[in-house]
Amino acid sequence: MRFINTRPQDRADRLTQAMQDAGYQVEHLPLLELIAVPLSEELQQLYQQLDQVQVIVVVSPTAVDIGMKYLVKSGLNLHQLAHIRWIAVGQATAKALAQFGIQSDVPEVESSEGMLDLPLLKQQSDLQKIAFWRGLGGRQFMMQQLQQQGVKIANFVLYHRQCPQQSVFEFPRLLEKMELDQPVAVLISSEASWKNWLQLCAQNPCKQKWVYLVLGERLTAILNQAQHSLGNTINIIQLENLSASEIIQRMSDWRGAV
Repeated sequence: MRFINTRPQDRADRLTQAMQDAGYQVEHLPLLELIAVPLSEELQQLYQQLDQVQVIVVVSPTAVDIGMKYLVKSGLNLHQLAHIRWIAVGQATAKALAQFGIQSDVPEVESSEGMLDLPLLKQQSDLQKIAFWRGLGGRQFMMQQLQQQGVKIANFVLYHRQCPQQSVFEFPRLLEKMELDQPVAVLISSEASWKNWLQLCAQNPCKQKWVYLVLGERLTAILNQAQHSLGNTINIIQLENLSASEIIQRMSDWRGAV
């Protein structure tokens, strides 16, 4: 069975190796690449407000890298942020923060819903201001939920996301390699990557039997709703995280059930 690893290039290798070791044919087709935005005057002003922030939510290792570089360029250091608690969307982001000596809270489910369920956010009634280190368009749901609770948001847009041009070129060639009766598992880790996937499919009509491995409950609901517009039933497997062990176990369960 084929598995399409859609993770960004710098985060794909370990998963690819694990899936190959488990007997899958793996194709790498990144659906997102992250491009840093310039350090604007607006961003520098946000950095100067971090003394008012109680929590920083960091949504990716890229957000860690860019956020820390811009922190230094804004004339700040981590000692000035000793009062702040940190939330990492997943283990990869937590490891990136750990490189700077920062311990972070990590949700069991690596999603906005998972982060909102953390005791740090769910059980603390005195939170007043939270910063988000994120990409353009990301984590809108989470920020809206917090704002509805009366929390102020410091919105650090550090990068924008786009579908890699190389993937646009490679997708038709990938389709040519696939057998029509062979199920193909596709990893969908964000709403942005799902939208890019739909665009690729619209530009290259295909009849493959897709099996979607989807991160979290909300993204699963989005794909379920898409079935109506796609005009057919699609196979969806919900993931709790993006670890190789989770993906392999869920795929094994699905294959045993069909």
